[in-house]
Amino acid sequence: MNFKQLETYYWAAKLGSFCSAAQRLNATQSTVSMRIIELERDLGVELFDRSQRTARPTAKGRELMAYAEQAMRLSVEIQQTIGAEDAATGILRIGVVEMISVTWLPALMKLIHERFPSITVELDEALTHNLIERLNQGSLDLILIPGRVPGYSTTPVPLGYVDFAWVASPSLGVPDSVLTPKLMQEYPIIALSRESYHYTSIEDWFRSGDAYCRRVDTCKSFGVAASLAAAGLGLTLLPPRCHQDTIDAGRLKILETDPAVPRVEFTATTAIGSIQPVARKIARLAAAVSNFSDVPPAKSGRREKRSSLPAS
Repeated sequence: MNFKQLETYYWAAKLGSFCSAAQRLNATQSTVSMRIIELERDLGVELFDRSQRTARPTAKGRELMAYAEQAMRLSVEIQQTIGAEDAATGILRIGVVEMISVTWLPALMKLIHERFPSITVELDEALTHNLIERLNQGSLDLILIPGRVPGYSTTPVPLGYVDFAWVASPSLGVPDSVLTPKLMQEYPIIALSRESYHYTSIEDWFRSGDAYCRRVDTCKSFGVAASLAAAGLGLTLLPPRCHQDTIDAGRLKILETDPAVPRVEFTATTAIGSIQPVARKIARLAAAVSNFSDVPPAKSGRREKRSSLPAS
């Protein structure tokens, strides 16, 4: 029995399939199968119920899981306590939303490779709900998302706040007066998919005025939403900082609303049970690199410039 076998067993049991474990470990599925078979032979017990389509542990397999997790955590502790920071190796899987991809993600990637030259980063851009699900499953080590993951199983690091505003094409004929949810429900709405934080924010805003969206067309990116809105196909909620050229060109105009759209907090979130030793360090680097506003909702003031990066 060796550590590679325990590590392979841990991921196969946690992710529910040999295929997912192979992807996580950057190995072939045949290698994963071989390690599991060797571990079962060394221990003299079956660890998985092979009558099931998923990798479901047997009673002995569930018992082993606790030991395998202890071994993984001890490995992480050794790396963090004894190993040099720039000697960290392995694959770091980061989930990001579009808002971060189009702003300061390249700066974060550059810093990661400077600090951890032997770390390979795999990026997964998706909607918030999907990223949270993958973090909880263990297929992602770190997610950069709007809002905070509910519950006590994660550790969020604040990344700052982003202003959002309702926008529309002048051709849509939306009045220049202050608009309420009741008035705006008469117009078609463009939102990101139902799995997004964006969709939930829009629903919450309308509910705050005892109104509802009568027609919602969905897409998967702010870029598409902005294009559809600029074509006069509906109202949408966008971060003006990312679409200033379109606003300056007069293809979109910012609408004045009551209530105002609250600022959105973004966080770098890791699972408390994460066994990737650098995930929390990268979360702190993300906080240092982020150029989102430090000013929380209901407050004003200019963002203070970050003068230094954290040591670890």
